[in-house]
Amino acid sequence: MIRAIWRELRPSQWTKNLIVLAGVAFSHQLDRPAQLRSAVAATLLFCLLSSAGYVLNDIQDRERDRVHPRKQNRPIASGRLPVSLGIFLAILLAAGSLTGAFALGTALGRVATAYLLISLLYSLVLKRVVLLDVITIALLFVLRAVAGVAALRPTPELSPWLLVCTFFLALFIAVGKRRHERLTLSEAAARHRATLTEYSPQLLDQLVPVVTGSTILSYAIYTISPATTEHAPPAHLVLTIPFVTYGVFRYLYLVYHRGSGGAPSELLLRDVPLLVDVALWGATVVGLLYLR
Repeated sequence: MIRAIWRELRPSQWTKNLIVLAGVAFSHQLDRPAQLRSAVAATLLFCLLSSAGYVLNDIQDRERDRVHPRKQNRPIASGRLPVSLGIFLAILLAAGSLTGAFALGTALGRVATAYLLISLLYSLVLKRVVLLDVITIALLFVLRAVAGVAALRPTPELSPWLLVCTFFLALFIAVGKRRHERLTLSEAAARHRATLTEYSPQLLDQLVPVVTGSTILSYAIYTISPATTEHAPPAHLVLTIPFVTYGVFRYLYLVYHRGSGGAPSELLLRDVPLLVDVALWGATVVGLLYLR
């Protein structure tokens, strides 16, 4: 039962919450212990909060997950974790994480509350609405980035272009995941997720280049935006654009050539070239911002 509960929390998905640390890193406060502690605490709270959303989503989708080749093994879908215990677990995680968020600050508490409400709305309604489902997922990533700023005292100014970049990057990954689900499930797609029948391969193949270009372009603009160049010379962060470009292209390669993309968080941890690229990007950003 303990293993089932742990797996239901989806710890492999917690890498998504590393975006919470963007605020303290890009506001040039990573070397301030108090600010770093607040950012790390906010990241951990969002790991618990996102797990509450995963549990609720799995409860809602347990019947549909049973027709999915991978999701049928999830604890609730497989029956290893009772629904009643799942409900209790979700309430406990949500209440605990919200309490901790408000303890760190009212602003963070409000962002966490908005995140939870949108997650609930997604699970109950929005995931069944074509296009709005992937846009909602992207907005949840933006709220993670906002939470990283709200956790800091005093609250720094964060470039809106970082939020735009976060939105398009999350949208890029979400569209890639929908493409993988649509092609993998084929005729069973409607039984797993009704909106998948609305995502034709042709539509998804048109959406992918739109979000791909938007992701790279918004990051490029972010590297030269005034809020960014305040902490690093204008030409310096431009040097990180090749890392972002390679990461996006590598993900496309994995989606189109390897048939991956169904579990983006696991893909980041398992694909060595992508993992190395992200590590080099992070090290380069820290070096350009702090080692001057």
